[in-house]
Amino acid sequence: MTSSFHPSERVRAVAETAGATRWLDSLPEVMGSIAEEWDLQIGDAFPHSTESLVVAVTTDAGEPAVLKMLMPRFDGAFHHEVTALRLAGGSGCVRLLRHDEERAVLLLERLGPSLAVLDLPIDRRHEILCATGAALWRTVPSGSGLPTGAGKAAWLAENIERWWNELDRPCTERAIEHALACADRRRSAHDDERARLVHGDLHQWNTLQAADGGFRLVDPDGLLAEPEYDLGIVMREDADELMTGDPRRRSRRLAELSGLDETAIWEWGVVERMSTGLLGEMDGFPEGRDMLAAADSIATSA
Repeated sequence: MTSSFHPSERVRAVAETAGATRWLDSLPEVMGSIAEEWDLQIGDAFPHSTESLVVAVTTDAGEPAVLKMLMPRFDGAFHHEVTALRLAGGSGCVRLLRHDEERAVLLLERLGPSLAVLDLPIDRRHEILCATGAALWRTVPSGSGLPTGAGKAAWLAENIERWWNELDRPCTERAIEHALACADRRRSAHDDERARLVHGDLHQWNTLQAADGGFRLVDPDGLLAEPEYDLGIVMREDADELMTGDPRRRSRRLAELSGLDETAIWEWGVVERMSTGLLGEMDGFPEGRDMLAAADSIATSA
């Protein structure tokens, strides 16, 4: 039985920035013990992961699956992901087959290629993202323990300001003020009655083709928020396309496709573009610089 325990350079870079080198060093031992306990044959690691080691495996019954070991980066992240997957029950999200909370390991159904590699026009991608998100969004029983949209908005605002200063202000103050104002409005707009289970990181790399020809989401953050939050993630992606023509065209189209509020989609997009751009800059990824450039451009015209 061969094993590929080595994370991608991107995972390694994120882990080192986050101070998770002990996690990196523990991977061979933990993955090996899980494979033995769960009777799994280990295959190759998937190359596009960023915050976890994701490995193709085969179960003792000969079924293809995926083993995922999460990086210890954010408090409660593993519990929130497991909760979201259980609540989804395979609708809109990948099916959870087994998990080990102590070692932060998930066994998941294996899906097909991501939307990112299917070379579809951007409008078609947005149709798929909206439909896949809608299959997940749902009311959940009280006591789930998932964070709220209000809490997420406050957390993003706090970190946007902190990261901007730590990075020696890599974008304009106007763009920061714009993002903080949008975050404050989304925090104030949170309504527990309207809140739904949302994915929290709805983009093309997290949207994978299923055997039935549809799509399902992987790597849910798990939030109780207005569904517009998820489409704010879609707004932050493809930053170069947003800087050509009317940037509001995307939020209007997403609102039409989903039946959701265009202003909320736009404002979450402003917040997520800034926070992800700053985090990308911190981790040394070029996408971060593109998002910050788009944030500057959009704030100037706001």
